[in-house]
Amino acid sequence: GVMKYVANKPLADGVFEFKSIEDATQAPLAKALFSFAFVKEVFISANYISITKYNVVEWTEVSNELRSFIRTFIEEGNAIFNDAFLQSKKEVVAKDDKKKTATSEEKNDKTYTSIEQEIVDILDEYIKPAVASDGGHIAFDSYQKDTKTVHVILQGACSGCPSATVTLKNGIQTMLQEMMPGRVETVEAVNG
Repeated sequence: GVMKYVANKPLADGVFEFKSIEDATQAPLAKALFSFAFVKEVFISANYISITKYNVVEWTEVSNELRSFIRTFIEEGNAIFNDAFLQSKKEVVAKDDKKKTATSEEKNDKTYTSIEQEIVDILDEYIKPAVASDGGHIAFDSYQKDTKTVHVILQGACSGCPSATVTLKNGIQTMLQEMMPGRVETVEAVNG
């Protein structure tokens, strides 16, 4: 069984799960909760704590004690997590962010002409979200000025089925023709 305790203030920036007292060495509140023999797992996120217990006791027997313990712990201003623990978590997040920006920058190192940039913006704003909702992905490949043709790469759920590709291609083509009259006439889809 699980008991959820909702605090009147934010406790954690993120989601933290502790499956044993060893996991909780840097989290004083979770560590303190593991001192109750029946506590199996502690989950802290936003402004709530949920506790999973072993079936050795009923919630009715222990929930009041547990709730007042948590309430007192928070009201006394005790640390939910140690600073060092939060710092290490932040660094991990920062590393992930850096990784993301590095890869997207590498992709964009070719400079687009103003027409290409306009096409990319239209794809990003109008077409990508629609394709993503069907579990697919679309990327700009190239633009041929002389033939006024846009090549896009389709990936994911929509690349496997020809009918979806045709529908999508026609939809993109119509939109680009309307938004960039005289500059885009056809759209070719390349399966990624």
